[in-house]
Amino acid sequence: MEAPRTAKINRKTEETDISLLLTLDGAGQCQARTGIPFMDHMFSLFARHGLFDIELQAAGDVEVDYHHTVEDIGIVLGGAVLKSLGEKLGIRRYGFFFMPMDETLVRVVIDLGGRPALVYRVESRERLVRDFNISLVREFFQAFANTAKANVHIELIYGEEPHHIAEAIFKGFARALDLASAIDARQSGQLPSTKGTLD
Repeated sequence: MEAPRTAKINRKTEETDISLLLTLDGAGQCQARTGIPFMDHMFSLFARHGLFDIELQAAGDVEVDYHHTVEDIGIVLGGAVLKSLGEKLGIRRYGFFFMPMDETLVRVVIDLGGRPALVYRVESRERLVRDFNISLVREFFQAFANTAKANVHIELIYGEEPHHIAEAIFKGFARALDLASAIDARQSGQLPSTKGTLD
């Protein structure tokens, strides 16, 4: 039996101090303490729907703004995903998911092919969930895409309620990432690329 794909990342700056342990082939267990209750909630959804195991501790200057902490968590998660994928041998590489959440429908598409990009088409008239502005979700995924060297497309097809929108995004992202990172036995341990490289 192969060892589970795991990675631990620690990142400390003048603004944040973050530690993350990620197991890609997990059971959906999550311990997230970010100092931002809404992000703790999003990570619990992400772990459960992607069947990732996550231990996340973050301390940041949340008394100033949530921006630094949210962005840096995205950086750390991207780094952990990239590290846990190793040489990417045999992965499916691509994943996508349509996620409904009540009146909301979101589409998430991912390519783990080594070319970082984010296309984020999410517009909502209402942006606040208590004191959390869901516009920060874009900053999270931009940071993730850059650090994971992933091509990520997120589109709100329709929806109004900001909590539903954010929840659908994180659940859809989890499902798409689970598909993209999964090992396809038919690949016989080869890279899913005609170039022979994923970078």
